[in-house]
Amino acid sequence: MNYVLASTVGAIGMAIFVTIMRMKAAKKPASAKKIILPPIFMSTGALMFIFPVFRVHFLQIIEALSVGILFSILLIKTSKFEVRGREIFLKRSKAFVFILIGLLIVRVIAKLVLSSSIDFGELSGMFWILAFGMIVPWRVAMYLQFKKLHNELRNG
Repeated sequence: MNYVLASTVGAIGMAIFVTIMRMKAAKKPASAKKIILPPIFMSTGALMFIFPVFRVHFLQIIEALSVGILFSILLIKTSKFEVRGREIFLKRSKAFVFILIGLLIVRVIAKLVLSSSIDFGELSGMFWILAFGMIVPWRVAMYLQFKKLHNELRNG
């Protein structure tokens, strides 16, 4: 149970970090690099699956990935860009913070419930897959929206 508590505190810390980073990002122009790099950096977490304790079954992969993709829809809906002058900025959304907190609460409750029936290592692997399944579609959607605006600015 100590691992579950520690990982929950870590998730809360990460949510606070992401919220602060999102607020700072809205003050600076967006770029393709800033959109693409987070999933690439996060992909290094897949190295956890080298260790047998973190490996998950195929059905668990499908479940975690499906939930991550569903969660990504909320993030996609609240991530919009706007043009200011000749630059593209991520538009601030009040709903984003509440959605992020809501997703965190759902994840914490799910982790507490599932930790009684799934080993900590497997559960960690599943939640990494969930997070990766959430960030990749979200960032792909952001990138496509950014490129569309970028092309309009360049051609218009």
